[in-house]
Amino acid sequence: MSHIRVAVLAFDDVSLFHLSVPGLVLGANNGSGSVQFTIQYVAQTPGQIRTDQGVMIEVPEGLQALQQADIIIVPAWSDPQVPAPEELTTALRQAHASGKLIVGLCLGAFVLGDAGLLDGREATTHWVARDVFARRFPQTLFRPDVLYVADDNVVTSAGTVAAIDCCLHLLREHQGYEATNHVARLLVTPPHRPGGQAQYIERPVPKLADSNRLPGVLEWAREHLHEPLSLDTLASVASMSRRTFTRRFKEATGTTVNRWLNTERVARAQHLLETTDLSIERITAEAGFGTTLALRQQFAAQLGTSPSNYRRNFCKTAGEAVLA
Repeated sequence: MSHIRVAVLAFDDVSLFHLSVPGLVLGANNGSGSVQFTIQYVAQTPGQIRTDQGVMIEVPEGLQALQQADIIIVPAWSDPQVPAPEELTTALRQAHASGKLIVGLCLGAFVLGDAGLLDGREATTHWVARDVFARRFPQTLFRPDVLYVADDNVVTSAGTVAAIDCCLHLLREHQGYEATNHVARLLVTPPHRPGGQAQYIERPVPKLADSNRLPGVLEWAREHLHEPLSLDTLASVASMSRRTFTRRFKEATGTTVNRWLNTERVARAQHLLETTDLSIERITAEAGFGTTLALRQQFAAQLGTSPSNYRRNFCKTAGEAVLA
C-alpha cells in the first residue's frame, strides 16, 4: 500500500468546514484501497488556531512540514482583499517548485494567486469573489463556469461545497472511479456533479410540490442508459409535458437533458473501463453511445483523454485488457 501525505493549512478564521473536507473525503476509504492518505494540519505559527465557527484547534506543525507533504491543501482564505503573508506564499512557491500538488479550496485560490502559482493557468474560485479575483490576478485564465479545475499540479475549486467535488477528484485520481463512488455514497453526494457553479449564482432551486417525481426519473434513466433515451421518453416517464419536464429538469440539475445524459454515460463508461475487460465497442453500447466516435468525443470533452488511455491509467487488469 502506498501512502500519500496531505498537509492542510490552518490559519485564524479558517473555514472549519474546509478543514474537515480533506479528511472526510480522502480519509474515508483508508484501509480498503491501494492508497492511504495521511492528513496533517500545519500553520504559519503553530499553536492555537481559532476557526470561523469560534472553535479552537491545536495545530502543532509549522510551514516546514509542507516539504514532507505530497499534496498541500489551502482552505478558503478569510478575506480575499487581504494578501496572504510572504512567509506562506514563499513556502507554497518552494513546495510547488519541488513538484508537490497544490490545491486551493474556494477562496483558498487567492493564496495560490498571491504565491504566483496561477499565472498563465486555469483557475476558479467562489463566484461571489469573481470580480475581485479577476482584478487581482489578471494573468490567470479564470474559469467561473466550473466546480473545480486542475492545471498541471495546481487545482482550484469553486464555492464552499465544491471543496467536496474537488477532493473527490483527488481521490479519483489516486484510487479510481470505484473507490470514489464508494466514498461518495458514504457522504450521500454524487461522485461527479454535472454542470458548473453558474447554476448556483444567486438563483436558488425552487422547491416544487411534485419534484419527487424527477429524482425517480433520473434513477430510471441511469438504469436505461444503454437505450436511446430522448427528451420525450423521459418526459413521458415523468408524466409531464415536454416543456414542463425541460424546465423542471434544468431547475433540478442545472443542465440540459442531453448534457446530463452525456455526463452519466461517460461515468458508466469509466466504471466499465476500470472494472471490466469489455471491448471499447461493447462499452460504447453498454453506456448508450451510438458510436465509438461519440464515446471518444465525450471523453475528450469531459475528461481530456481517450477511453483507451483512461483504461491504461485506471483499469486494475489493464495489462490483460484488449484496447480498441
